[in-house]
Amino acid sequence: MRNAIVDRAPGLSVRLKLTLSYAGFLMLAGALLLAAVWVFLLRYVPDGAINTTGGFVPNRSDLLRAFGPAAATVLVFLLMFGLLGGRILAGRMLAPLDRITDATRIAADGALSHRIRLPGRRDEFRELADAFDTMLARLEAHVAEQQRFAANASHELRTPLAISQTLLDVAHNDPNRNVGELLERLQAVNARAIDLTEALLVLSRADQRSFTREPVDQSLIAEEAAETLLPLAEKRGITIETSGDITPTLGSHALLLQMATNLVHNAIVHNLPEQGTVSVNTSVHPKTVALAVENTGEKLTPQLVSTLPEPFQRCTERIRTDYAGIGLGLAIVKSIVQAHDGTLTIISREEGGLRVTVELPGAPTLTAR
Repeated sequence: MRNAIVDRAPGLSVRLKLTLSYAGFLMLAGALLLAAVWVFLLRYVPDGAINTTGGFVPNRSDLLRAFGPAAATVLVFLLMFGLLGGRILAGRMLAPLDRITDATRIAADGALSHRIRLPGRRDEFRELADAFDTMLARLEAHVAEQQRFAANASHELRTPLAISQTLLDVAHNDPNRNVGELLERLQAVNARAIDLTEALLVLSRADQRSFTREPVDQSLIAEEAAETLLPLAEKRGITIETSGDITPTLGSHALLLQMATNLVHNAIVHNLPEQGTVSVNTSVHPKTVALAVENTGEKLTPQLVSTLPEPFQRCTERIRTDYAGIGLGLAIVKSIVQAHDGTLTIISREEGGLRVTVELPGAPTLTAR
């Protein structure tokens, strides 16, 4: 990979610049002080002989001969003191920056677990260090999540390919095998691989936020998702109930429809074997709009519920034998919600099942239906 480091010409260090600046300002202050002595004192002393009855009185030339070497000595002292003091002060001032630089180099080498943890009261350097620590923590969590996701995605994509290869090997070794049955199984495996690939593409699009925001009504989207999945619900004996208000927001119609469809689909397939219900409700709040999907089902522990939005968490104890899923339903919902600057809340119902609530930023009221 091409090195991204900028090739810069060598220059003075910040420490040296601060040292020279401190010494320069100190010299300037000394020179101004000496100039003030000349302007306000010495120029009023006569330059010629001063006749008095009280003895010798120095004139301006006498004072200058006495004042000049002393002033030069003071300026030299100020220069040395400014350079030494400036170097010490610059070192102390830039010490936090050295720690931040070291942490940056460590992070650039791939070690994201390192933290600066700069002690002391808040100032500009400590705010920078705290922001850098926060960035490292988020980056470390994101990288770990991406690594887990890549590993799981590779495993999931490998499974249908391995099954297809096994079916083809069996067919090759058994020429008399029923071709229709083989094609049916290959078609099912291929459809699963396509579904998984499309889900991964949706996740990627949501994570990159590569979509145009437009005014949408979340209640219309919820109704469209429920109507689309109504045949599946009737097949499983599930009743779908929709209600709520107009919920205007800004976002991608396609992604929000995917989100609502996944929520309703999950609520249908993870339900009671018979006479289950799914409730879809939309509501408007002062600054947000909400979509809530609630379903009946088995009782779930809070620990299990907290893992549901993670990719490939299928919770096999909840899934009926005729549906295996691809394990990305709620992961896609989570990514779409985050891409739209919303919040996703999943809680288990006391009587069984789940209540999933999506809150998105509200928008000006849309044209009435």
